Parts: sequence; C-alpha cells; structure tokens
Amino acid sequence: MSHFSRRRTAMRYTLLVAPLAVGLTSCGADKGDPLAASPYNAAGQVSYSLAGGGKVDPNKPLEITAKGDDRITDVTATDAAGRYVRGELAPDGIRWHSTAPLAAGAHYTVRVSTEDGNGRPGRETVGFDTTAADKLLRVSFGPDVGTYGVGQPVTAELTVPVKDPAARAKVEQNLQVTASPEAAAGSWYWVDDRTLHYRPQSYWPAHAKIEVRSTLDGVRVENSLYGGASKPLSLTTGDRVEAITDSGTHEMTFKRNGSVVRTIPITTGKPGFSTRNGVKVVLGKEQFVRMQSESIGISAGSSEAYDLPVYWATRVTWSGEYVHAAPWSVGSQGSANVSHGCTGMSTENAHWFFDQVQKGDVVQVVNSGGETMTPFDNGFGDWNLNWSAWKNGSALGGKDRTAAVQNTAAPARLRPKA
Repeated sequence: MSHFSRRRTAMRYTLLVAPLAVGLTSCGADKGDPLAASPYNAAGQVSYSLAGGGKVDPNKPLEITAKGDDRITDVTATDAAGRYVRGELAPDGIRWHSTAPLAAGAHYTVRVSTEDGNGRPGRETVGFDTTAADKLLRVSFGPDVGTYGVGQPVTAELTVPVKDPAARAKVEQNLQVTASPEAAAGSWYWVDDRTLHYRPQSYWPAHAKIEVRSTLDGVRVENSLYGGASKPLSLTTGDRVEAITDSGTHEMTFKRNGSVVRTIPITTGKPGFSTRNGVKVVLGKEQFVRMQSESIGISAGSSEAYDLPVYWATRVTWSGEYVHAAPWSVGSQGSANVSHGCTGMSTENAHWFFDQVQKGDVVQVVNSGGETMTPFDNGFGDWNLNWSAWKNGSALGGKDRTAAVQNTAAPARLRPKA
C-alpha cells in the first residue's frame, strides 16, 4: 500500500455546505489488500489553524497540515446540522484547506484520515466553534471563478440566516444574475435559511459569460439587519457536454453541442446497488481514488466487500458515485450491470471521458432501477426538479426572471420575464 501512497495523485474535494456524504467511497468488484483494522491515533501528527481555546473567525480558511512522514487522505468538516464544508487537498497530501467561508456562530466537527509512510491508516476528530455574525448580511457566490459546463448552478451563501418570507424576497431581489448570450428564464431557489441556488429553466447557453452580483450593501433586510458589501462573481461556460448513461442498454452516449461524439459500453449498479437516475453535474476529477466498501456500509467480511485502486475517476455525487475505469468488469460492459453504483468502463474509455469533461458538465442516467438523484444533498441534482417546482422555491411568488445583459451604464439587474 505504501507504493500506492507514494505515487498516487491526492484527491481534491469541492464540498458544498449541504447535508452530504463524502469520503473514499464507491463501487468496486473484488477484495483488495485490506489495511489494518484499527487505525492509529493521529493526534499530534496533524496541526490545525485554530486559535488556542478561542473561537474561530468564520471568514478565515480552516487549514490542516500533516507532520513528519504522514499524509492526509481525507478530511470532513461538518456543522451541527451535518452540512459539509467545501475543501481541497494538496496533491502531495500534506495540506488541506477549506475553500468557502464557515458559518458564523456554529459548532464544527472535523474528522481527519491520515496515512503513515507504510500505508497504515490513522484517524483524529476535533471540534471547534466559530464567532457570531457581525449583523451585516453578506453573500458568498459560487462556484469559484472559472469555466464550467452548462449544467453548473450558481450558489449564494449568506452570513446570516434569513427565515421571514418578506426578508427573503428582499434578499432575492438584490441577488442579480446576467448572461450573454441571454439564457432562458431563471430563478433562485432557497435550499435553506442561508443557501440559495440559481439556474435557468434549461441549461445555460454554451460559451456564455455569466455575471453574478449583490446589491444588498446598505439595504435594510429586516429589523436591525442590513446588507453588507459582497464580492461579485464572473463565470463562463464551455461547450454543451451531455453524457447520457442508459442502464438498460448498457451504453453511454457522449454528446458535444448536440452531436454524438462517442458511444461507450458501460456497466452500472447491479440490483441492490442501482445507480441513481436523473441529471447529475460533474463535481470534480481524480486520477486516482482508493475505493473501500466500508465507506458505504459494507463490512470487510461481506462477500460484497472491496478495497480497490481506481483510476480516471470523474465524480458526480459527494457520496461517491463516479464514472471511472473498471478493467475488472470489461466482460460485462455493454451487456450487464455489475457495479456497486458507479458507471464503469474500460480504462481507455475512462481516460478519454476524463479528458473530455469539466466541472458543470451534465451526466444523465436513465433506465436504472435506482431512485432519482436528490436536488441538493449529494451534489448538484438541481435539474431533477421540474420548472414549476423550482419556481416554488423562490421567495418572489414563483415569478420567472430572465438572465440577460442590459445594454445600459447602470448595474445589470434581473428583470421579470415579459
């Protein structure tokens, strides 16, 4: 195992503040070489950017650093409601840091998995509290600046929870999205008291420029709560990439800008482990993932247990559903579903798929025996809500908006659809 730990590329995580399940997970086939059953205590082998005995500033990133020969293999940080924090692990496994602000006035539990020079696993769990909000409502938009697929929703995280319907409407009126070329009618959806998602009625246009901004600065939201300044966000979209995964025909149809590029033999989840139906959005790509059955509740002694090195893994859920290389099931690809929930394909096809996709691209599963992908608690399942249901999540009475560019000198604002 030490050989793998030295040559692998460490996993990168982009964790949303939502009730997600995350970790070294997913599907496989046979048992590998299991590690020691009892992890060592990693206390003292990792350090944290936490003030000694005091509360943590939620606007500063949480940083975790490995010491000595140890490497970090997995980090989860959750608040009391079980919502996870986005984060990123360095390629060498030495450092992990959060990539989104923590919630104010919250208690967090951090679980760190490590690996020593011999590949033996370690564990440590710590807790900390963040300081209270400063009574100014600020907004953090996501995802990070960059180019994404046409299925990528826009997210807004509030520093102060907003529950009152009138206050929510005021917030929503001041969160503005514009797109060029113009997108279809769009709307915000309140996921919870602090989190909103925005999407058009249909996917974003290919090669669009998307601008997101808040005009809440100085606006009275409710009682003594006023809006504060927030950083705007600019995004672009790439080609319209859609991977249609048909569990019934055991084929993936890969389309770019409406044209079929490649048809790939696949295998998806077998009975009892059926792959989720519905639209998912690419969350990230990992050249190497160690997949262990225990992370999805399969004990080491089970006939379904596995511990496998997996390559060219494209993540579509936080709970561990990937499109990945599965050389052990090539004989079943194109004819049978034998995985534990992932979409498996040959190493050559998985490598090709890995190179073709980016975050925000669309992966849609049809004709599986699994349930439909949930909207918000396991990645971006936003597109699985029909447009009527999506508009019902708005505080503005279900009114459509148009993400358009206004050719004026004034700041662009969302306008009601004509």
